[in-house]
Amino acid sequence: MIKLYILLGGNLGDKLKVFSEARARLSQHVGAITNQSVVYETEPWGFESEDIFWNQVIELSTTLSPEEVLVQTQQIEHELGRIRKANQYDSRIIDIDILFYGDQIIQTENLVVPHPRIQERKFALVPLCEIAPELIHPVFQKSIRQILNECTDSLKVEKVTKTYNS
Repeated sequence: MIKLYILLGGNLGDKLKVFSEARARLSQHVGAITNQSVVYETEPWGFESEDIFWNQVIELSTTLSPEEVLVQTQQIEHELGRIRKANQYDSRIIDIDILFYGDQIIQTENLVVPHPRIQERKFALVPLCEIAPELIHPVFQKSIRQILNECTDSLKVEKVTKTYNS
C-alpha cells in the first residue's frame, strides 16, 4: 500500500455536492481514505475570478500505480463535469491533483509528482499541513510545515464553515 495525497479544488457549481461525490469516487476507485483536511475557501491562484475556490487534501492508501491513479482521477473529474480548457488557470467544477505518491519522484510526459508548484501554493500547503505537517518533500528534503512557513503566497486560505467539512 502506498500513501497518496490528493488535492481537491473547484469554484463552480454545488461545491458541497461535488466534493462529497469526488471523495466517494476516490474511495471507490483509488483507495481507502485514511485522513482528510477540512475544506478551505481560497482565492483564485494565477488568474482572476469572482468565484471563490474550495480546496481540501485527501490522504488515501492505494495499490494503484501512479499512472493508474492519474487515469482514475481524470475519469472522476470528467464524470463530475470537468471541462479542460487551453488555459490551465481557469474556473472549474473540480480539479483533482496528485500531490505526493509515497516518497516517489515521478517525471513523465503526463505526470509530475510531487506536484511541481506545491511550494508556491498556500491553498495546497495549508490543508496538507493540517493532516501531514511532518511529511518530507522528497525533492526539497523539507517538511510540509517548513515549506508552508517559507511560502510567499499571500492569497487568502480560510476554513469553510464547519457544516461543510464532512
